[in-house]
Parts: sequence; C-alpha cells; structure tokens
Amino acid sequence: MSSISITPYFLFCRVIIYEQTVTKDESIIYARPDKRFKPICSVCNSSCDSVHEWKKRPIRDLNFGPAKVSIECSYRKVFCEKCGSTIVENLEFFKPYRRVTRRLAQYIYDLCKVLTIQDVARHLNLDWKTVKDIDKTFLEEEYGETDYTDLTVLAVDEISIRRGHSYMTVVLDYLTGRVVWMGIARRADTLMKFFDGMTEEQKEHLQAIVMDMWDPFIKAVQECVPHVKIVFDLFHIVKEFNRVIDRVRINEYNKASESDKKVIKGSKYLLLKNPENISKFEDKEHLDRLLELNETISKAMILKDKLKLIWKCESRNEAKRQIDEWCALAKTVHHPAVDKFVQRIRRYEYGILNHCDYPINTSVLEGVNNKIKVIKRKSYGFHDERYFSLKVIQAFYVR
Repeated sequence: MSSISITPYFLFCRVIIYEQTVTKDESIIYARPDKRFKPICSVCNSSCDSVHEWKKRPIRDLNFGPAKVSIECSYRKVFCEKCGSTIVENLEFFKPYRRVTRRLAQYIYDLCKVLTIQDVARHLNLDWKTVKDIDKTFLEEEYGETDYTDLTVLAVDEISIRRGHSYMTVVLDYLTGRVVWMGIARRADTLMKFFDGMTEEQKEHLQAIVMDMWDPFIKAVQECVPHVKIVFDLFHIVKEFNRVIDRVRINEYNKASESDKKVIKGSKYLLLKNPENISKFEDKEHLDRLLELNETISKAMILKDKLKLIWKCESRNEAKRQIDEWCALAKTVHHPAVDKFVQRIRRYEYGILNHCDYPINTSVLEGVNNKIKVIKRKSYGFHDERYFSLKVIQAFYVR
C-alpha cells in the first residue's frame, strides 16, 4: 500500500478527509462533515440545528490516473424548520441523492458533448442510465428554457424520429441557424405550444416563417401570429410536383404500346433529376427519346422547369403573372393529377408571392435535419424525446 497522500486533491470546503486507501487499481477516500460548519439544508440552504440521523454512502469521483476513485462520505440528515421536513445536508461537493461528485458530473457532461452516453459509460465504468441522467440534468439547466431572443425569421419543418409516422416539429432561427425548439408530433397544437411560450412583444418581432404546405402548421401560424408572412419554399413544391410527374408517367405507361413501354420503363428516377445533373450519355439519350415520344410527359417536364422560374421573380406582380401562365399551361395537359396540383398552387398562392418579399427557403433546415439524423444514428435512436430535443438544441446553439 502506498504512503503517498492524495488528500490535497480533495480540498472540499465542508468535509474533512480523515483516511485513505490507495492501491494500483482503486483509491478510497474517507470523508466526514467538518463540524466547524453548521449543517445546511440542501433545498433552501438554511442553517439547521436538529440532526435526525447519520448516513454513509460511496460517491464516485474523477479517476486518479488509471485508478478508480470513490469517496466514502458520512453525512447527516437534518430537520429543516423552513422546509418542515427532514433533508439531506448540503456538503457542496456532491448533489444530494446523486452518487457522483459535482466535478465528475461536469466531466461527464463535457464528454457527452462529443461522445455517446454508451461510450462515456464504458470509459468511466458507469451505468449508461447514470450518464444519461447527469447529461440531461445539465442540458435542462442550460437549454431547458426556450430562448426566444431576437427571432425575426423562422423555418419550420418536421423530422421522423422512428418508423410508424412518428415525427417531431423543428423550429429554426433562419438567420443564425440555431435550433430554437423541438416538439413531439407535427400537429397544429404542437407548433402552438412554441408560440404560447412567447411574449406579445416577441411575437410582434416575428416577420416571416418559411415552411412546406402543411395545413396544421399554417393553421398554427395564422391563429397565433396572424401578422407573420408565411413563405412556401421551392424545394417542397418541386418535390410534390415530382410525385405528379410520376403519376403521369405511370398512366402514360399503361396506355402505351409495347414498343413505347420499353422507352417509358425505367425512367422514374431519370425524370426526377434536373437535366444538369444527368451525366451519363445513355441517360441523356434515354430522356431525349422519352420526351420526343410522349407529349404528356414532355409537357409535365416543361411545367417542372417553369415552376422553378416563379421563385426567381423579384416582384409580386411578376410572380403573379408567372403563376397565371403556369396554371394556364398546366390545364392543357388534361391530367387529373396535374389539375389537382393547379388547385393546390392556387390555394397556396399567397405563400409563393410572399417569397418575393422574403426570398428564403428551407434548404438550411434540410441541412439541419441531416445533422439531426446523424445525432440520432450516433446514439442508435432516442427513447426519451425530451433528451433528444435538448441534445439537438445543444448541437446547434449559437453563443
């Protein structure tokens, strides 16, 4: 057994180190309350005179080199007159009912910023639930309250958290890239909870919100912040029109002759690509033959290209004219899926025109969603949605 003292590393204010056991693999430090200090309540920090009983527990501390360190600490349960109950005294170097010191808890929290809880648990030989609870406690203290500071332009989208249509709503500060808030599900009342936490002054400070054409989100914005301009971005609308093109392709395939079917077959993903992204010569040749062969599919592809031009308009009048022209051309296709999409464009025309005043899109949010998925995969999923949302907010926090 070593005779070297390591007590100088345990200069805790309200306890006295009176013994130590040091081996190659483990160090045990024995501590008791310093009677020069009156015991204080760990809830209200009031001084207490009545000691109910003495207890002892092992408290894990930071490793000393390769050796595991535990503190066998005696402590008192005291009767607090202010709280009116028996409370564990506050010895400062650990939180009551927690089995690790404050400095080890801080170390765990710092490690969890870059490692998974499983990695941290293995590194420190702790239970993963202990690591997760410590990390979550720190996250609640630092990010538990939603920071509504200086919000003017927002982006709203949803992210799938598990199979079976299980989603979370993500609210992003568009100007800084900070994830402001996450809520379970993607209903109107989900987004309303975000707005309910804002003061009237903070609501008035909002100017625009970019999102896809999802009615529950639209309803929440119109009811909670009716003055805010809703902007629909190009990405989601083109994505929806790609589904229309696919339905047109299927219908045309079913009507085609056997020789024409050979040309239409296998063109699904070819039609979804932008022409500039088609690199292979045989794919370009295939697309040219398809568009030359089928007039309806050719018109649908022209509509897709013209749809993108609407978002390049800088004035509302010009955008309105482009929308009218696009809808008139779309009606010449005489296809139910295209006609239905025209009705959808007309219904949400206000959000497309608002893009002229606020040229914003959700591309920044798509990048955020990809990073959120990496966080989710890194930890093999999260069963605690609150913990997951706090980890995401931490990852994107802007100081």
